[in-house]
Amino acid sequence: MLRLPNKIALLLCAISFISCGFIDLRPIDISFVPGESGSLLSHEDSPLIVRFNTQMVKEDAEGIVQVSSDMGVMNGDYSWRGNELYFTPVPGWTAGVRYTLSLYGAMRSVDGRELRIEKFISFYAINKNERPFLLHHSPSDGASVGTGDISFEFHFSRSMDRLTVESALSIEGIGNKTFEWLSDDTILKVSHDRALSPWTSYRWNLKDSAKSGDGVPLPKTYSGYFTTNLDQILPKVENVFPVLFANGNWYPTGADIETGLGPNEGIAVEFNKAMGENVLRSVRFEPSLAGRAEMLSENSIVYIFNKDPEPETTYAMIISAETKDAEGLKIGDDYRINFIPDIPYFNILSFSISGGCHTENISSHNELPARIAQGTGVLIFYMRFSLLFTTEEKQKTVQKIILSPFFPRTMPPVALQYVNWISDDRLEMHWESLTTGKTEEPHFFRLTIPGGKNGITNGMGMYMKDDIIFMLEVVNE
Repeated sequence: MLRLPNKIALLLCAISFISCGFIDLRPIDISFVPGESGSLLSHEDSPLIVRFNTQMVKEDAEGIVQVSSDMGVMNGDYSWRGNELYFTPVPGWTAGVRYTLSLYGAMRSVDGRELRIEKFISFYAINKNERPFLLHHSPSDGASVGTGDISFEFHFSRSMDRLTVESALSIEGIGNKTFEWLSDDTILKVSHDRALSPWTSYRWNLKDSAKSGDGVPLPKTYSGYFTTNLDQILPKVENVFPVLFANGNWYPTGADIETGLGPNEGIAVEFNKAMGENVLRSVRFEPSLAGRAEMLSENSIVYIFNKDPEPETTYAMIISAETKDAEGLKIGDDYRINFIPDIPYFNILSFSISGGCHTENISSHNELPARIAQGTGVLIFYMRFSLLFTTEEKQKTVQKIILSPFFPRTMPPVALQYVNWISDDRLEMHWESLTTGKTEEPHFFRLTIPGGKNGITNGMGMYMKDDIIFMLEVVNE
């Protein structure tokens, strides 16, 4: 019998497996146009081409092909010519822009083979020339100018395409524009047919659709502004400070606004000149604070809150840029100042149990022994608060304080026996039906004084930040 060498036998076995449809190990070849980074496409509609040596699943291939630049992802049409995928830009390529063709992911051929790829090719179209820049302009950004005989100049780093620049340039409120190009189209002068208004801020904008003479666009949109206030004084905020109402007038408290605004106080704003009526509608706060503004004098206002700001909260007081003085001249820019009210949360200063402990270190959760008289089941305790309560709020506060059995669950409920407000900030409470436990089974009761806006308040807008809970272990005296 004829015996084949081992290597030839193995090769025949591999061919046999392939011919029987078990596996196809042939690689998928892929090539590109452009083929290497830095290539230059000749026309604005030149397609990108991805070539395969086999028929591919079209959706797979199209799904991982993307073209982008610093202007974003490029829109384009996909089409196939045999095994070649064409990407044609919808808006057309832009001269001087660096694009990137990226293929990242997996795709399959029709016969089931898979190709995983991570490929990035940068390229240009039409030319690789440098982008033009706006070197400087007149008036300069934020400049103060007179209203008469003013012209605009824009100086570029390269010769520009007149039509695209003129179409891309807009200047607010100057009427019809007349263009004059100088120095080989690197300087544009713009004159206008409408007199500028005094005390007005004008803005201009040059879009990135403006191009150099060889079609390369500006790298970004340029913008600026100037104000026709050369020889005049604009209104402005001179001072902001807390004030307190007393005897029919508002008086400065002497504190600074950043940290010194107290309860029941307003905010005064002083300007450098007499102000118009619209100043009363020019104040806003972030976060929002409801209230109203009133005139203090011809050059000052006071903002009166409907209720005190929240404690420990950072607010921004903003005076609108549209605020006008008595002659109708605007501030021009928002005035903004941040402040944190000097308005504390109110708290429990001390907690005492009759015949037992006294504590002044009150936290949100407290564990204390509570001694009751032998056989009475009555617990008496006293609380001293950091602020005074109104008469109406005293009644509401008592109803919100809850004492309830905590452990074991089988204990009977307790009842409020007696309440006494010793003073406007001191509360005495008697609870009955408490039971004492044993060493092996102590009895715990939970006393809850609710905080937050829905908890107890002193009737003057003050509330506790959080619930305060006392876990009381009831024992005999």
